[in-house]
Amino acid sequence: MKFMKLGTKADTFYTEQATRTLISEIAADLVIQINDITYLLHKFPLLPKCGLLQRLCYDSSDSESVSLELHDIPGGEDAFELCAKFCYGIAINISAHNFVSALCAAKFLRMNDSIEKGNFVGKLESFFNSCILEGWKDSIATLQTTATLPEWSENLGIVRKCIDSIIEKILTPPPQVKWSYTYTRPGYTRKQHHSVPKDWWTEDVSDLDIDLFRCIVMAIRSTYVLPPQLIGEALHVYACRWLPGITKLKSSGSSASQTGESKEKNRKILETIVSMIPADRGSVSVGFLFRLLSILIHLGVSSVTKTELIRRASLQFEEATVSDLLYPSTSSSDQNYYDTELVQAVLESFLKLWKRMSPGAVDNSYFLRSIRNVGKLIDSYLQVVARDDNMQVSKFVSLAETVPSIARDDHNDLYQAINIYLKVKYPYLTCIHLLIFAVPCFIVSQLHVKNK
Repeated sequence: MKFMKLGTKADTFYTEQATRTLISEIAADLVIQINDITYLLHKFPLLPKCGLLQRLCYDSSDSESVSLELHDIPGGEDAFELCAKFCYGIAINISAHNFVSALCAAKFLRMNDSIEKGNFVGKLESFFNSCILEGWKDSIATLQTTATLPEWSENLGIVRKCIDSIIEKILTPPPQVKWSYTYTRPGYTRKQHHSVPKDWWTEDVSDLDIDLFRCIVMAIRSTYVLPPQLIGEALHVYACRWLPGITKLKSSGSSASQTGESKEKNRKILETIVSMIPADRGSVSVGFLFRLLSILIHLGVSSVTKTELIRRASLQFEEATVSDLLYPSTSSSDQNYYDTELVQAVLESFLKLWKRMSPGAVDNSYFLRSIRNVGKLIDSYLQVVARDDNMQVSKFVSLAETVPSIARDDHNDLYQAINIYLKVKYPYLTCIHLLIFAVPCFIVSQLHVKNK
């Protein structure tokens, strides 16, 4: 991270109760009140560099003490103190972390070159253009801090310039990437990988506020330079970074402990991410879509978002694995109570799409293979949820019956799921009793076969 050092004098500012002043043999003649802090300063170093203070002190004599209130200064007392120390020649360090507040405060105080040559604003703008915008992490960090002063940052062009710089670097071909970046994927070590990964930028960008992240992603998408899968990976990284449920839901089973504020924030993040998923099939994995669906109900997102997620998951349903479907039910605090209703909703959406897209599917090997993959997936899923003591028979049967007969080449997997369910639900029954339960199911299966 780059920084700019200005001034050479030692820092002699000190605090006494709610007053900030500095060691000096000259009595203070400029009193500035900012929020709850009072500054006892001197006109001679500040007025020559601050156009605003010149105007406010215009009617006062040189020997007269002046009291001012600057509660509206952007960045508050910390930013003002940077400007004051610059006027005194006290050493200060400017970096991506304090640049925004320093520039906004300097602009507020009118510390331009038109007031005095080599003034604070000119030095800050030079540092911004030659150092911050040239650096990857500097641009990210600076853009991140604009959230504290959004209107000032927007009006001064800081936001736009940072975004343009970030996008330019993201679109740089990986072999030309020479700057440092964050990449902490499990199993990845740079010593073993000499080439820059295509998604090198996704972790650093995920540090940004969702609105800024959206601006960058949408701008990148509009260039059509990066493939949809790379955009999808950026969305996945961001979701893992900001949505605690996406990685913790399986173990915690609930996000009820979230505060109202954090819940609203996560709801906005989820809805924004869903709105940015590229339309291209496979731009994100079906497992990622199910993870989003699994936390959707906890956040109370809009029905539009839920419907869109279910539709997207159904388009790729045949690619799913059983582990992609194993999420706890939202209707129970028991983390082992699987959410079969979610799986059934996606299955029903898949079947609607399949019927619409595959007329005469019996004679079409692709569509037949597609629905049979889903049929096998559901039966395998039923074998897992059958082991759950809390699984209601109505939900188990409902999901099993939703699968059409054409989706099953045979009924062995379904029979196995029923057998497991009966053994778990009624462990005290003998083999004879189990057969009494299982045979009717087998007969029903045979009837389905005859009707195929």
